[in-house]
Amino acid sequence: MKINMINPAAAARFRRLGTLTIFAVYFVILVGGIVRASGAGMGCPDWPTCFGQWVPPTDESQLPANYHQIYAARGYESTTFNPVKTWTEYANRLVGVSIGFLIFLTAWSSRIYFKTDKTTFYLALSSFFLVGFQGWLGSAVVASNLKPFMITLHMLVALFIVALLIYAISRSQKPLLSALNANWVTPRFRLVLKIAMGITLIQVAMGTQVREAVDFIAHQHSYIDREYWRDSFPLIFYVHRSFSSIILFTNLWLAWKIFKNVDNNSLLLKVAYALMGLIVTAILAGVSLDRLGFPAFAQPVHLLMANLIFGAQFFLFICLHYATGKTHL
Repeated sequence: MKINMINPAAAARFRRLGTLTIFAVYFVILVGGIVRASGAGMGCPDWPTCFGQWVPPTDESQLPANYHQIYAARGYESTTFNPVKTWTEYANRLVGVSIGFLIFLTAWSSRIYFKTDKTTFYLALSSFFLVGFQGWLGSAVVASNLKPFMITLHMLVALFIVALLIYAISRSQKPLLSALNANWVTPRFRLVLKIAMGITLIQVAMGTQVREAVDFIAHQHSYIDREYWRDSFPLIFYVHRSFSSIILFTNLWLAWKIFKNVDNNSLLLKVAYALMGLIVTAILAGVSLDRLGFPAFAQPVHLLMANLIFGAQFFLFICLHYATGKTHL
């Protein structure tokens, strides 16, 4: 593989665009969490327009007098214009569109790898097509009147897009990652890291079930009286809460092993610190949901941290994969 034939400036451009796109996808996950937590998902009851307009109204007087009947006939009963919810959902859509532009630029810049590393090129291209699918899925979410399964699928596709991008960018940096000190890595460490990634996915899956239950409870309470929501939480919530301790101690063991075996300036140590910071933040957000009356800000933060934790673990896995001399993932 002739990585040395790649133009350094073009490679740096691909890395910067890809990294920016990853953070942008995480940002849209955060915005999507805010939309869901605030009950603004149907702030725009149609797609791609919003109340039939490309730029949504700011006041109910700008809508037809019979708009309630119009949307009831389309299957959206009790549609009531709320400017805050409408513009929250509209902002979510604008951020989503910006992802499309960024992912296109990332895929276009990856063409430099077509002759030397087709996998990197195809990973970036696949991410581009997946973003298109994600856009269609967003319209299906609205058309389904926010069915919990569709919302969860929408989130999981975003997580998969991030994983593809992380892999593509990391693969393009194989010479750098191969130089990391990984002589200390044992089969046991690799196994625990894989287990950590697996239980994170299990925790995310349980979290989606909790969110589906919370969405139902929130709808029952008209998204108010948050301090009473906890009384109706299902058993899966308490399993999900207890499972966080397993995640904490498993990743703490990984971080401790890295801390003991690498230099202070090592990329691996920085990733380990970031991973632990994300886990602690996720736990604190979860505790606030449990003990502080389910504050609106905590739910999207908790969701974002879960996605970032898996991303950090996956990046650590790829780093160690290349650092230990393996060429294929």
